[in-house]
Amino acid sequence: MELIEIESLSKQLGTALLNKGWTVTTAESCTGGGVSQAITAIAGSSSYFDCAFITYSNDAKHKLVNVQQATLDKYGAVSEQTVIEMAQGAANIANAQVGISVSGVAGPGGGSKDKPVGTVWIAVFIQYLLDEKIIKHSKTQLFCFDGDRNDVRESTVKASLNMAVESILEIK
Repeated sequence: MELIEIESLSKQLGTALLNKGWTVTTAESCTGGGVSQAITAIAGSSSYFDCAFITYSNDAKHKLVNVQQATLDKYGAVSEQTVIEMAQGAANIANAQVGISVSGVAGPGGGSKDKPVGTVWIAVFIQYLLDEKIIKHSKTQLFCFDGDRNDVRESTVKASLNMAVESILEIK
């Protein structure tokens, strides 16, 4: 892993969360906890991080973070629709303002013509109170990473942290 860059992004995320008084949670598939590991590697992260969900199987996505079975059946685990539901479900269960989710094909097997190895969907879901109204929005992005299994997983961690920082900083 590009430890310096990931550590820097994790620190930026922590600072952004602390400045807002928010907490974050993750729902991870192909990274197997790598995003939450990066977040919690920062001293003091307990101020903005409570829990994470490792939802490697479709069953775990459904049972742990409330991804609808119909979504999994129609779009599959590696889809925009699934990562949105993962991020929102995790945030709701953890009572967090920010939910980060990842689902992809890290390889070396498991890829297909439509979703080759390196295909990863990432979502950042944010919900917060503004003038007594709950504001919710999500940002998703499809990535096609190169490299071996570890490269795909590391690139996914970095991209998800970066997306989360950008998404939080966009909110004034």
